[in-house]
Amino acid sequence: MSSVREEGKDRIIFVTKEDHATPSSAELVEEDPNDPYEERGLILPSGEINWNCPCLGGMASGPCGTDFKDAFSCFHYSKEEVKGSECLEQFRAMQECMQQYPELYPQEDEKVQEQSLETKQTSQDSASAETSGANSTSATKQDSETTQPNTEGSVES
Repeated sequence: MSSVREEGKDRIIFVTKEDHATPSSAELVEEDPNDPYEERGLILPSGEINWNCPCLGGMASGPCGTDFKDAFSCFHYSKEEVKGSECLEQFRAMQECMQQYPELYPQEDEKVQEQSLETKQTSQDSASAETSGANSTSATKQDSETTQPNTEGSVES
């Protein structure tokens, strides 16, 4: 017999082996194509942009969200032969906004520099550890060589 316990917002259900042995009576509900909360990706079936898509990484919100939406919308709905070629002004405005908030929108070359510094520091730390490890190994080897008795040339009588 299963038991149910409520803890705050959580509902905990304990079931027995017998509960698992019987087939489920749960009914699956057909997906509602008009459900506004259903995840659909970047472009909705209607062709509109899904600004809540996690794939945008929060770019549609924040201090430059409006500029991002303007530039992205212009590009998405572009009918030009070179898609988005009429959107340069919107992308320029978005870039200028992002440059005002470097802590929120770091430049790509800044990310690469930070990563290379971290990698360099990590490799230096590793090299230091290897060098000190090698030094202690060779010192141990030398110690063992000097402490062993020299038996070559000694003759037992």
